[in-house]
Amino acid sequence: MIQTVSTMPFNDQKPGTSGLRKKVRVFQQPHYAENFVQSVFDSLDGFAGQTLVVGGDGRYLNREVIQIVIKMAAANGFGRVLVGQGGILSTPAASHLIRSSGAFGGLILSASHNPGGPDEDFGIKYNIGNGGPAPEKVTDAIAARSLVIDSYKILEAADVDIDMIGTAQLAAMTVEVVDPVALYADLMESLFDFPAIRAQIAGGFTLAFDSMSAVTGPYAVEIFERRLGAPAGTVMNGTPLPDFGHHHPDPNLVHAKQLYDRMMAADAPDFGAASDGDGDRNLIIGRHSYVTPSDSLAVLAANAHLAPGYKGGLKGIARSMPTSGAADRVAEKLGVPLYETPTGWKFFGNLLDAGMATICGEESAGTGSDHVREKDGIWAVLLWLNILAVRQQSVAAIMTDHWATYGRNYYARHDYEAIAKDRADTLMAALRDSLATLPGTSNSGGTVKSADDFAYTDPTDQSVSRNQGIRILFEDGSRVVFRLSGTGTEGATLRVYIERYVGPDGDLGLETGDALAPLIAAAQEVADISGHTGMDKPSVIT
Repeated sequence: MIQTVSTMPFNDQKPGTSGLRKKVRVFQQPHYAENFVQSVFDSLDGFAGQTLVVGGDGRYLNREVIQIVIKMAAANGFGRVLVGQGGILSTPAASHLIRSSGAFGGLILSASHNPGGPDEDFGIKYNIGNGGPAPEKVTDAIAARSLVIDSYKILEAADVDIDMIGTAQLAAMTVEVVDPVALYADLMESLFDFPAIRAQIAGGFTLAFDSMSAVTGPYAVEIFERRLGAPAGTVMNGTPLPDFGHHHPDPNLVHAKQLYDRMMAADAPDFGAASDGDGDRNLIIGRHSYVTPSDSLAVLAANAHLAPGYKGGLKGIARSMPTSGAADRVAEKLGVPLYETPTGWKFFGNLLDAGMATICGEESAGTGSDHVREKDGIWAVLLWLNILAVRQQSVAAIMTDHWATYGRNYYARHDYEAIAKDRADTLMAALRDSLATLPGTSNSGGTVKSADDFAYTDPTDQSVSRNQGIRILFEDGSRVVFRLSGTGTEGATLRVYIERYVGPDGDLGLETGDALAPLIAAAQEVADISGHTGMDKPSVIT
């Protein structure tokens, strides 16, 4: 029986955000998850009888909310729900399932790289039929509806068994529990030269992959250990846990320290990598050689033709504005367009759908291509493995060759986390007020050439996105970027991006900290970070 439950609007999703991300205890409030799900359904047209994909990263509350979504989908008129076995679907695998099944869309239950557990984070986001995050016109409609919603529809029924692959009937709707790994693994095998990678591993090449007790564990075991023949144990922390083993599943040098220490040891494997909570980000480390996400994007773009899926070349390269300009030089050499977009994969999705770009990346460890409409951690790892197998060089040698060809973008990101929102807003407002007076001034970083608040006009639909981050460009081509991140659930995170370019004939062997020291001091001077935040050093440096 379908119930119509009266409720009060209290969701506080912001317009333009791709989903709702809050503490578990917030989602556990009566009707809270239901309000958001109904707000999504109320904002969509034409889904009667259509297919909805549902799955998540396995974090705490994942299974309970999946049951809510299934019953609400039945009550609202969907014809079929595809759900990953055990409620598991990585974000890129969900994107592929939406696309390959012809689904109307999907609900992905994840808070990305944020911690999990009863006192930590949970999230829901809606992806459209192209497999990518909903565009702003949809998310704005969802946000507006969530503020006035007064009832939701849900089927009164027993929970569906999501642990057994097969089909079940829920009123007029079919629920199909699918293998969350096989279809995605088949896609990866179609893109990359698995025989060459397998031969490389059989010849003694060693690797380590840290799933961080998150969603990629089953995918990594299937692909790296079973299909590519890496020894059992190659995949570290391979069992998805609701609390991610009390760890923060963010693939950076702080939270993936276990992998980093292993890769810096005397007996380190040849190659190391990690992925995050929902499987869309990646960390790449060669033996004694860390690769920044910005450099990784550039190397992957420059060498993508070595993989069967990209042997025809690239249509274009896209990067988010805060990402370093390393990929720009690759695009120039390849003679393909380079697109600089705001942060957010939905901007890349428009370019991919229009056939204007093939490979995209963000400095926050997200890289992907036109095979899905999300960033994809395992995809990036496999492309690296394909390149290593063909070139028969180490990661360090590939990086050295790349810098000798294109020059080096020394780059770092400083995160100041959990800042009181009013303090963060005051800092950014003061920066915006100073934009007109900055050009021509000098500080520790040199003379400021220009300063602006980045705005983007989408070439596919001419939509404009403003206030995307403050850029300060110096006369020598160096730059500092300031941006508030929306990925946290408490307070605000100030991200400061520092970049200095050195040409192929310059000093390519500097320590990153030494190369960027003047710009780091300049960022403090220009923004008065310590004065506004009370913090004298970043929470995380990547």
